[in-house]
Amino acid sequence: MPQSIKLLVLDIDGTVTDSRHEVTDSARKLVHESQSAGIRVILATGRRYRDALPVATELDLRGPLVTASGALVKLPSNHETLFRSCFEEELLSQVLDCVIGLGHEPVLYADSFKEGFDFYCRTLVACNEDGTTTGFGEYLRRNKPLARVTPTLCESLPEEIFSGFVMGSAVEMEHLESALNARFSNVLSVHTIRSPRYSDWLCEIAPAGIDKWSSVLQLAKSWGISANSICAVGDDRNDLPMIIGAGLGVAMGNARHEVQGVADHVIGGHESGGLLELVEILASH
Repeated sequence: MPQSIKLLVLDIDGTVTDSRHEVTDSARKLVHESQSAGIRVILATGRRYRDALPVATELDLRGPLVTASGALVKLPSNHETLFRSCFEEELLSQVLDCVIGLGHEPVLYADSFKEGFDFYCRTLVACNEDGTTTGFGEYLRRNKPLARVTPTLCESLPEEIFSGFVMGSAVEMEHLESALNARFSNVLSVHTIRSPRYSDWLCEIAPAGIDKWSSVLQLAKSWGISANSICAVGDDRNDLPMIIGAGLGVAMGNARHEVQGVADHVIGGHESGGLLELVEILASH
C-alpha cells in the first residue's frame, strides 16, 4: 500500500491536456488542490523541454521538468540542466545505421535550448510514394526553426546526444522497436507511442535504463521522498514504468489497455474531467 502521497507526477499529452492540446480545468484544479495539501507536483513528458515549458507555466509549476521521456531534466527558472542521459558514440552510430538501413530518418535530441534549436536531422523533407507529405514531414515543416539540418549527420555525430526518435506508421514503428531490441538487447530503452499532434507514431530511443521513472526517482531521492509516496498518472506506453513503480499508479480513461491493466486506479478520460477523480483519491491517502 502507498504511504501518504508526497509527490504527484503528471504526464502532459492525454493527461493534463485535451485533444486540442490545451490544459484542462480539471488539471488546474488537481494541481492547485495538491499543492495546497503540501504535495509536490511535477510534469514528466515525452515532449521536448521547449514544448513542456508553456504547460508548466500555465499550471504555475516551477519545479524540475522531466522531458524527452526522462532523458532530459531541466529547471525552468534558469534552464539549468539537472540530468541528461548520453549516448556512447559507437552505440549511437550503430543505432543510426540500423534505423537508416530500415528506411527511416532519425531525429537526435540535443540539450541546446539556449542555442535556439532542439534537434539534429539529415533532411527537412519526408514524403509518401505519391508525393504527399507524411506525418513526419509535417513535423519537420512545423519545427524547421528548431532543427539543425546536417546531411552528414552519421559521419560527424554531434556531442552529448541524449535521445532520439523515428516517426512512421504504427506497424513500421512496432517493427523498428522489435528490430532495435533484438540487435541492441539491454543497451537501449525503446518504446513506440502514438504521436499526440501528428498522424504518424513515434519510436523513442534512449540509452538503457532511461525513462520517466528513472528521472522521477532521482528527483524524489534528492527530496527525501520514497517511491511508495509517489503518485504517477499517465496514458501511454512511456508512462508504464512510473505507473508500475509508483506507490499509487493511475491510468487515464483514455489510456492504452496495457497501461490501464497495470494501474492501481483507472480514472475518467482527459476530455471528461477525469483528473477531478484524482483529487478525491489523493485525499484518501
